[in-house]
Amino acid sequence: MTASRTVYTAATPDRLSFSSADQDLTGIRAPANTPVLPAASPRSYIDKFQDAWHDFNLKTRGVIRNNTGMLLVASSQGFFALMNVAVKKLNSLDPPVTPMELVCIRMVITWLCCVSYMYITKVPDPFLGPKGVRLLLAFRGFFGFFGLFGVYYSLQYLSLSDATVLTFLAPMFATVTGALFLGESLYWRQAGAGLCSLFGVILIARPAVLFGRASPISDISLSDGTGNVVEDVSPAYHVMPAQRLGAIGIAMLGVLGTTGAYTTIRAIGMRAHPLHNVVSFSSQCVIVSTISMIAMQTKFVLPMRLDWIAMLLMIGVFGFFAQLLLTMGLQREAVGRGTMAVYTQVVYAMTFDQVFFHSPPSLMSVFGTLIIVLSAVYVAVMKEDTGKHKRARSQAVPAEDISLEEGLLAVHEDTVEQDPLLKEARLPQVAEEESF
Repeated sequence: MTASRTVYTAATPDRLSFSSADQDLTGIRAPANTPVLPAASPRSYIDKFQDAWHDFNLKTRGVIRNNTGMLLVASSQGFFALMNVAVKKLNSLDPPVTPMELVCIRMVITWLCCVSYMYITKVPDPFLGPKGVRLLLAFRGFFGFFGLFGVYYSLQYLSLSDATVLTFLAPMFATVTGALFLGESLYWRQAGAGLCSLFGVILIARPAVLFGRASPISDISLSDGTGNVVEDVSPAYHVMPAQRLGAIGIAMLGVLGTTGAYTTIRAIGMRAHPLHNVVSFSSQCVIVSTISMIAMQTKFVLPMRLDWIAMLLMIGVFGFFAQLLLTMGLQREAVGRGTMAVYTQVVYAMTFDQVFFHSPPSLMSVFGTLIIVLSAVYVAVMKEDTGKHKRARSQAVPAEDISLEEGLLAVHEDTVEQDPLLKEARLPQVAEEESF
């Protein structure tokens, strides 16, 4: 038998040390003629800027989405401030207009705008609102009127700066009423930011009871945040202590009225169109102001000049948009957070006073403005992302769902074992799974 053997050849290494580069640990060595790819070039500044801009846009949209209601309320205060500028311009024209006539004309224009829009867009029940919230709509107008009455009565015996500080207590009270009657969360950081904003208002208004002298804000028209124009109706000269104390009490009644207006708007929520709230408030103000002028025998001034009519139309239109944005904001935001934006009206008032009347603000007013703006920004930034919580809740599987799923699987297994047809149909699938 012939056997063939392969000749053994000894391979002796020709060097003593070996590097890892000479070893192909993977067993897959690239061919010698494979081109070597160049190293990736670093990212350009344009790409980095585009990524940063994209991240900034996402964060900005998230902030806007989480603070839509608060931004709407802040926008409404801008329209209120513009309305107050028109009021101040109108008061400089002859003949002067009484406050009640101004309220009546402005609310008539607002009412006509609301009803016309709802009639054109076919909003149901434009006059009384939906049946389920008509009582709340009536309360909204009722509280709004008392806020208006408290402001105008107190200004007969209080300076504008004192009345302004009292008026801006309403957002603080609204935070409490929202927690008590609507079950909204009350956070200490919101309360602290509200106190800081009120302190900023005090620095701007500088009431005589604290600073002992007249405040420059007497030349600035303000609003209480619901559309009630706050301006000097009658200078408070030679006021008796009893009259001043009574005026403070009536002013606090007005604060409670404004607080009730905020709370009822939030309680109504999305169950009524925003203009239903405005119609209820404007109609009651027209009725009460007309009765007041008749009872006090107030002379009604007819507009005879073109600029006079233009100012009245501006007051009505600005008031309409301000009321609409305010209602939309409080419908979408908790009353405690939403009313924080009311303080921004002082910032608008001071800015427009500089633009239209060339009245430079003092250093203390600038400092108070910064406090108000920073407090509002703090409240806006500190709000948690509601969309994140919704996604977390959708991703988290409750224990009940797990147990329910296990129970359904167990029932399915029992059904398969009992039904011969299902059992035969499942055998090929089981065999295929076991082969893997």
